[in-house]
Amino acid sequence: MLFRRASELIGLDIGSSSIKVVQLKEIEGNYTLTRFGMVSLAPEMIVDGTIMDSVRCVEILQNLIKDQSITSKDAVISLSGHSVIVKKVVLPQMTEDELAESIRWEAEQYIPFDINDVNMDFQILNTFADAEGKSQMNVLLAAVKKDKMTEYTSLVIEAGLKPVIVDIDAFALENMYCINYDVREDETIALINVGASLTNINILQGGTFAFTRDVSIGGNKYTETIQKDLGLSYDDAEKAKKGENVEGVDSFTLDPVIENVSNEIVSEITRSFGYFKTASGNEKIDKIMLGGGASKTKNFGNYLQERLETPVEMLNPFRKVQIPPEFDSTYINNAASMAAVVVGLGTRRLSDK
Repeated sequence: MLFRRASELIGLDIGSSSIKVVQLKEIEGNYTLTRFGMVSLAPEMIVDGTIMDSVRCVEILQNLIKDQSITSKDAVISLSGHSVIVKKVVLPQMTEDELAESIRWEAEQYIPFDINDVNMDFQILNTFADAEGKSQMNVLLAAVKKDKMTEYTSLVIEAGLKPVIVDIDAFALENMYCINYDVREDETIALINVGASLTNINILQGGTFAFTRDVSIGGNKYTETIQKDLGLSYDDAEKAKKGENVEGVDSFTLDPVIENVSNEIVSEITRSFGYFKTASGNEKIDKIMLGGGASKTKNFGNYLQERLETPVEMLNPFRKVQIPPEFDSTYINNAASMAAVVVGLGTRRLSDK
């Protein structure tokens, strides 16, 4: 269920600060945008990935679907955070059917939860011979806690939709990247999505999954710190974070606060890169592709590039997606940084694996 890649399903990204919806029409690998919308959520509605006010979330989702004139009921959603475990593991070579029979036993040593409390899926990435000539295979293993999956699928069902695929944010980022950018076999790319409460990090080697980690820090940290350090209301702190004018706030007082939070986020990204390099033996990441609403925070991209000494490019999830003229191009451009995950979800089809 986690890896299956439907005809024109609804991509639905339920985040801590907003709900986004997309529909893409595909013809021979080329995508056209047919529906796109997003609506902000009050900060207390979803807190650190936990749905605190499902009634209001359901109402907002229903109104969003209605406003976009979406008639399809089949939705693709995704999850991330501490309830999601993704591991690349090496196992003796076997058939997919054999692995399906043994996966729960194999997974127990990698999953830090009771195996009966998770839903699992796997994907065989490739096969190879080890130093002793034995046939091995790299397997991508994903597990999601059942209670977290139920929490989000129940919300979608209550809104009158059918969750036909449950994906993972990191994989949605990968799908978005692969339809919009040319993949080079000799290149290691880090996809980083700085959301409201989480930062998703997904590293691809030659376009193939190599490493992922979710970090529990994002744009909300800017807002909370600005509120606390400068004594502002939530709304004024949000405005200040976005670079809007707020009475009594100037760059002299604001910039150090923003830089401190940026330093926290970049330190976690640096730590994640260290984990990847240790596990893979690969010392070089060629480029960082940056997205997420908080990625537009003042100087964040430049700060990330300087600290990690790695080129940073802003992700454009609509780069190769045809945008019909009836869409407001300014709105689409402004929303692009926040649309990476939902566009990736919109590429999924029920026939995928």
